[in-house]
Amino acid sequence: MKKPRIICLGDLMLDVVVRAAADIETGTDVPGSMRFRLGGSAGNTCRAFIGLGGKAAFVGAVGTDSLGRRLGAALGDAGVTTHLVRVSGSTPRLAAVIAPSGERSFITDRGVADQLDPFSIKPAWFARADALHLPAYSLLTPPLSDATLRAAALVRARDGLVSVDLASRGPLLAAGADTGMRAVRAAAPDILFANLDEVRALVGRRGARRLLDLASVVVVKLGPDGCQLVWHGRSNNAVSEMEIATKPLLAGDTTGAGDAFDAGFLYSLLVTNFDRAAPSAALLRRAALTGHRAAGRLLIAPRSELTL
Repeated sequence: MKKPRIICLGDLMLDVVVRAAADIETGTDVPGSMRFRLGGSAGNTCRAFIGLGGKAAFVGAVGTDSLGRRLGAALGDAGVTTHLVRVSGSTPRLAAVIAPSGERSFITDRGVADQLDPFSIKPAWFARADALHLPAYSLLTPPLSDATLRAAALVRARDGLVSVDLASRGPLLAAGADTGMRAVRAAAPDILFANLDEVRALVGRRGARRLLDLASVVVVKLGPDGCQLVWHGRSNNAVSEMEIATKPLLAGDTTGAGDAFDAGFLYSLLVTNFDRAAPSAALLRRAALTGHRAAGRLLIAPRSELTL
């Protein structure tokens, strides 16, 4: 069987994961741990897709600093084909602060991530892609957003699948709901991934069905409660809905689990005869279960630390 190929366009980041062993107090030391990891939503999805048996390529901008070279090498070591555009400036990095309760807070320095321009995109990179996966970050700020839309057009021209993950409510709220809706609509995704916070950032409490204006299949990730699937049937007026439960896992760090879910869901669709015009409930259910398994595998596996 031919291995499916995915290409992800977006962020490659250094994740600095800070875990406090006690409540954080101002003006004094608090015990804890600090780990350096390979991160970035698009890069995470690539690695998870490789782990499922597929082929993956990454496209994105990194700085001309040593960190950019180190992250690119680490992604390549994971089996991902890298198409890195080096831009003068700093490579993206993120601090994930994990409280003793397990609550996470993120501080993001996007560095040169948004500086990828459409003239840097080479059509040959997308020639064999079965799908293009995009975090919403890639659609909100030019010139990266222009490069992203060019990539989407290249993949669509060869009848490839396009998916978007809303990724984070903060950037969506900062951009504004109307801007966010227009940005996602411009990419014309077949599959749209989101969590409840991200759904509400775009459409308030009107629910996932409202997002069917943007994609024919909407997948709402519910964390330990599983996921909700909403999709158009054979008639655009017919809307189907299904919830898929999953076995909850105890995990102190869920960073990257949503990206792994996306990889599993897409992998399952790409190895089946997915009909985007009339999605099969059975195939979508199987894809959701594969996504849950991929996320679960990430949560229980030991995390590799990056040596800088």
